[in-house]
Amino acid sequence: MKLAFHGAAQNVTGSKHLITLNNGTKILLDCGMFQGLGEDTDEMNEEFGFDPTEVTYMILSHAHIDHCGLIPLLVGQGFTGNIYCTEPTMDLARILMMDSARIQVQDSEYSNRHRVQKGLPLLEPLYTEDNVIEALRQFKIVEYNTDFEIEPRVTLHLTDAGHIIGSAAVHLTILEDGKMTQITFSGDVGRYGDLLLKSPQPFSQADVILLESTYGDSLHKDLEPTEEQLAEVIHQTCIVKNGKLIIPAFSVGRTQEILYALNALELKGKLPDLQYYVDSPLSLKATQVLKDHSEVFNKDVEEVLKIDDDIFSFKGLKFIELVEESKALNNDPRPCVIISSSGMAEAGRVKHHIRNNINNQKNTILMVGYCEPSSLGGKLLAGKPFVQIFGEEFSVQAEVRSIKSMSAHGDYEDLLRFLSCQDPEHVKKVFLVHGELDVQQKFRNRILEKGFKSVNIPERHQEVEL
Repeated sequence: MKLAFHGAAQNVTGSKHLITLNNGTKILLDCGMFQGLGEDTDEMNEEFGFDPTEVTYMILSHAHIDHCGLIPLLVGQGFTGNIYCTEPTMDLARILMMDSARIQVQDSEYSNRHRVQKGLPLLEPLYTEDNVIEALRQFKIVEYNTDFEIEPRVTLHLTDAGHIIGSAAVHLTILEDGKMTQITFSGDVGRYGDLLLKSPQPFSQADVILLESTYGDSLHKDLEPTEEQLAEVIHQTCIVKNGKLIIPAFSVGRTQEILYALNALELKGKLPDLQYYVDSPLSLKATQVLKDHSEVFNKDVEEVLKIDDDIFSFKGLKFIELVEESKALNNDPRPCVIISSSGMAEAGRVKHHIRNNINNQKNTILMVGYCEPSSLGGKLLAGKPFVQIFGEEFSVQAEVRSIKSMSAHGDYEDLLRFLSCQDPEHVKKVFLVHGELDVQQKFRNRILEKGFKSVNIPERHQEVEL
């Protein structure tokens, strides 16, 4: 069999890995959208590197857009097979892909107004809501911790990856030419001791492992708990400086963690009396999906639920849905907290909020997750004095801060713990995916120190024989 890496190879977005069996069966692991890669992003999203009509099945590890965001395009270009995932992943993918379609249409229209004035060719969205509806018909639910036969001699098993609700590590047992091969794809690995979710599960012995490496050189150890850091940033920005706090946050996972931490502050009587806006219709839907799947919560959350029946709600919280309401926030001079997607500040309403507040020293932009270096969020974290937003240059006058401990990705200790259930002597190959090259090179050495013999860092579109 062969394994090809068509995305999240030496970068952290666009997850796509294609297994080709000797009998012609092709199994695609994830079909994610590239994000935050500058001028190359659009071209990379338009070129799969393989023929969608030849893919037999697809398995989706979880619903983040960099893992599911190109499924409608895949289907639109001729993929007709089943898409296997957990039930929460299907619920989230539905709303995330629909939201992605809407954002693409809106951003294209916004950009095209400027492009018309400059005589530039108009942009087209990658897909529309109709394409999403068509793709959803091909989704099939697979439960955690059950063996599911995709076809004779190919068995799928999913374990909880602890990254976001519904996230799974994918395990394939393939009998080919009389030989059994176990392939594990980690998807994205969560934290051990996450605020909301259960920890990643151990898994059976693998021969080949595709392992994410986003934070392969980092430890998420902050001196203070997340809620205490949030309280301090809110106080300094909104009370002391009388400014606005803008928090770019992914609608799924990160936004709910922030709401949970703010709710915890209220339960302790430490939440400043302000208006807290979640400016993302998607976040409201995603929060409801999380409430509908309470089986994913860890024991600490279960204890809080005994005294608080809504762990994502508190005084002063308002979800913003209408565009007019979102725009009105920019004209309101009062201090407030605005939580809005996307997490890398590359698209969505948060980009408009940053544009309207970045020139004021009273304001703070708080990053709470990974940002690809060339994304707007990455440039802000790097301390760039000027940034481009919607084709215009802005001076960064607002304070830029970060809370590392809120990442849904495991750090290198978490990733090594994820691997600890494996006997290195029986793992023939480890492939590092979903990480920047310099990070992967450092993490590779850590894995080799644990006794694994062959740790590889594939390039995009590279194909290897297993």
